[in-house]
Amino acid sequence: MSQDYTSLGLMSGTSGDGVDASIIRSDGKSNYEGILDEYYEYDKEIYKKIHNLKEKIHNQKDLKKYSNELKSLEKEITLFHAKIITDILKEKKVDIVGFHGQTIYHNSQEKISKQLGDGVLLSQLIKKNIIYDFRVNDLKNGGEGAPLAPIFHQLIATHHKLDLPLCILNIGGISNITIIGEKTDTLSLSSRDIGPGNCLIDSWVRKNSDQNYDKDGILAAAGKRNEIILEQAQELFSNRPNQNNLSFDTNDFDVSFARGLSLEDGATTLTDFTARVIGAALFSLLSKVNNEVFKVLICGGGRKNKVLIEKIKKNTLQNIVIQPIDDYGIDGDFVESQAFAFLAIRSILKLPISFPETTGCSKPTLGGVLVKY
Repeated sequence: MSQDYTSLGLMSGTSGDGVDASIIRSDGKSNYEGILDEYYEYDKEIYKKIHNLKEKIHNQKDLKKYSNELKSLEKEITLFHAKIITDILKEKKVDIVGFHGQTIYHNSQEKISKQLGDGVLLSQLIKKNIIYDFRVNDLKNGGEGAPLAPIFHQLIATHHKLDLPLCILNIGGISNITIIGEKTDTLSLSSRDIGPGNCLIDSWVRKNSDQNYDKDGILAAAGKRNEIILEQAQELFSNRPNQNNLSFDTNDFDVSFARGLSLEDGATTLTDFTARVIGAALFSLLSKVNNEVFKVLICGGGRKNKVLIEKIKKNTLQNIVIQPIDDYGIDGDFVESQAFAFLAIRSILKLPISFPETTGCSKPTLGGVLVKY
């Protein structure tokens, strides 16, 4: 009989706004139960440092150049996580902690995925076994290091008895897609990053106002699309190098092409561009599906941007039904943090967390580094 583990997953996404914490109980294979989901917002200083550093780092040399700043920020981020975990452990017991850390730079061509978070220090502070550095082994095995949540997406579909085939679209800083064909066969699983999610809109709003993001798409709803700049953005995206990449970093996109627009017009134009990229990817990836109706369930912060979602719907196939994953009793804010709790359990059990169909790795690949307390 399979043993169940209780695991705490901690995920700070590419939006860099805070930490999602989830506890699940699972055998790492065919069942799971959600126990706790909480969000912890970074303080303003950490948030600012993350985004300032991300904008400075464009290659390996920059990682070395800013190594002192990175080490300092890594310590702050680790201490922030330690405080969260200490608070949670006052009321809950866990066997293992899955610590994703804060992605500061990801480049699959260079085989680098740098997450800020000191697993050894965290283990000492919270007195628990930690699994961290989830992406490095996938990169070593020819993968792109992302996306890693698809094996959990498949479990969600099975556990909640969702009709298959099905697509899960995660709109975080980057948007990614998982297509699930069957309940347990990983060969029926495919995934990839598809382009910007919230990153361009968030970056524009941060640089041009005192807000961090476009809440509910209010700014985009108030502005006017600039057709020339939208066309330029689409051209740049269509002609980008490494078009076969399965993964992206927020640094792969910048908002400089929208320079000169008002806050609202920039938000509208960038929202339109993002929606077209996502809509076109859905069209391309799902056009071969013969189902009369194909469901796309959205998770991640971007699902709350009503204007973005409406624009995505307009830019894709009519037989694609797009709805929040929350409609099925699944909290769309915590799918990724639950996923890393699940991946931590699989890591302990020496079960693969990435697959040729999900990251492009050469074979089903184990992942995560264990720090024993």
